[in-house]
Amino acid sequence: MKRRTFIQGLAAFGAIGTLPLPLSRALAASIANPVSVDDLPKLKGELTLYLGRGEGGLYENVLQAIEKKNPDLKLGIRRGPTAALANTIVAEAKAGVRRADLFWAVDSGAIGLVSDAGLAQAIPSDLSAQLQPQFRYKDWAPVTGRIRTLPYNTSRLTKEQIPTSIMEIADSDLSIGWAPAYASFQSFVTAMRILEGDDKTAKWLKKVKKRAKTYAGELGVVMAVERGEVDIGFANHYYTLRLKSGKPDAKLDLAFTEQDAGCLVNASGILALSDDPLATNFMRYLLSTEVQGYLAREAYEIPLVNGVALPEGLPALSSISPPKIDLTQLADLRPTINLMRNNGVL
Repeated sequence: MKRRTFIQGLAAFGAIGTLPLPLSRALAASIANPVSVDDLPKLKGELTLYLGRGEGGLYENVLQAIEKKNPDLKLGIRRGPTAALANTIVAEAKAGVRRADLFWAVDSGAIGLVSDAGLAQAIPSDLSAQLQPQFRYKDWAPVTGRIRTLPYNTSRLTKEQIPTSIMEIADSDLSIGWAPAYASFQSFVTAMRILEGDDKTAKWLKKVKKRAKTYAGELGVVMAVERGEVDIGFANHYYTLRLKSGKPDAKLDLAFTEQDAGCLVNASGILALSDDPLATNFMRYLLSTEVQGYLAREAYEIPLVNGVALPEGLPALSSISPPKIDLTQLADLRPTINLMRNNGVL
């Protein structure tokens, strides 16, 4: 289904000649299967959403489709960098002000910052049950996932030549592309600090820095790998899949480390700051079959509800061994930024 079809289909919900199932019936089935927008209540009233920037216009397309489907919804949107919006929400709360009803962040660290401040509302159990068990949190709902990967140039390497330990990468002779100023890379380093400790992480950064080439963003890293400027890179999975979708013969593939920060599964997510049921019902739309499928097909992000196909080109999640980590632990980037600066990476 292409983007135009999704937008039209979501906007035309209720006009296909069938009545929506009662919500309770839909939610009862949601433990095993995702819920369609055809089974969700209409959204009526006013909501203010703080939207972290990310994924081009794809999140905007989702929001436009939801608004089209729900003409009685008045959705105000404040856009900005995810971390900045999280800090704004906390600052507003300290001033006794709540302007946002919802916060959709492209990074779980920003979600953790708001959650740790005690500002997020509890997630209803029926909504949480839609998510795969490892992505269930008490006060926020992950929307889509992304895996840290090692994109590599297939004309220069075979997958077997790439270490399956992120720590061993630092001692290899591989040339590397990285984007240390990029938020996802910093979340990855934060995960490494949590799993390995600051000393080992600092040594890893120093070693990698000696032969890494720096790029402004992770799409640039992946493009450099494909051109053969470097052997491998550090990047979220979807940059490789998107490049290959437009260039099927690209000399590029994905490798994964095992049970360490190198294959961290991070997530975008949404939380409610208001106890208005309208806010929770809005969140249900983001976990619907249509939205999850759209973001998997168009953004190549990982759907986190059961029954929705993975992005094309991504191996089955059962074949990947990510570390066990509470994503909200990635909230405090300050020690990571300090560590990176002290070791000349930033």
